[in-house]
Amino acid sequence: MSDVTRAHREDDGPLDAIDDVVQPEEGGLRGMRALTADEFSASDAVGGVRGVVESVAPGLLFVVVYLVSGQRLTPALVAAGAAAVLAVAARLVQRTPVTQAFSGLLGVGIGVVWAWRTGDASDYFAYGLWVNGIYLAGTLASVLVGWPLVGLVMGLFAKGGPLGGGTWSSAVSWRRDPVARRRYALATWPWVAMFALRLVVQLPLYLGGDVGWLGTAKLAMGLPLTALALWVSWRLVRPARP
Repeated sequence: MSDVTRAHREDDGPLDAIDDVVQPEEGGLRGMRALTADEFSASDAVGGVRGVVESVAPGLLFVVVYLVSGQRLTPALVAAGAAAVLAVAARLVQRTPVTQAFSGLLGVGIGVVWAWRTGDASDYFAYGLWVNGIYLAGTLASVLVGWPLVGLVMGLFAKGGPLGGGTWSSAVSWRRDPVARRRYALATWPWVAMFALRLVVQLPLYLGGDVGWLGTAKLAMGLPLTALALWVSWRLVRPARP
């Protein structure tokens, strides 16, 4: 989510698939901002223990309660929603920033309402599939048009970039370097692959209504794949940092 700290939640929220690039309260870096760090920590990059718990708990509880209760939808929705609300409440009580937990709550809330309205447990995961589809299209388009996402992130947080005390023109100065452009494009492909793989595996399970395996796949392809994509991108961009 050291310089690479605290990120990510379950990929249900509007920022979850890529994660936001905001400095967390612990003073480190999170999400794709971890690409600018000198050292990489997979644990920190996905939010540490607290980030993992906040990410995994709603989806895990939804699947477990749904199956244990004899595939009853209401208890599963209540359990998932309660977990997300509790994460926000805990941060409010501790007076820590709630951006991460609130984003997760928003995503879970959309999933809960969607599934409740349709009466189909699989629809709890529908929003996450749409988010991954949008991110897949966005990251792929960024490479094809010559403005790779990883390059934009690196330029944004470079010392000469707008969030590093510089200008927007400095943030995209890497585009004048063909080597940097190719490297940033290459470093964006792991994200394209991650979103595509999620859809390839999870969409058939969603269409088949297999809630148990869909929830399992979503959890397995959430934080682990995000950490892997971050690490691969970090390795690729190191020689081309602004």
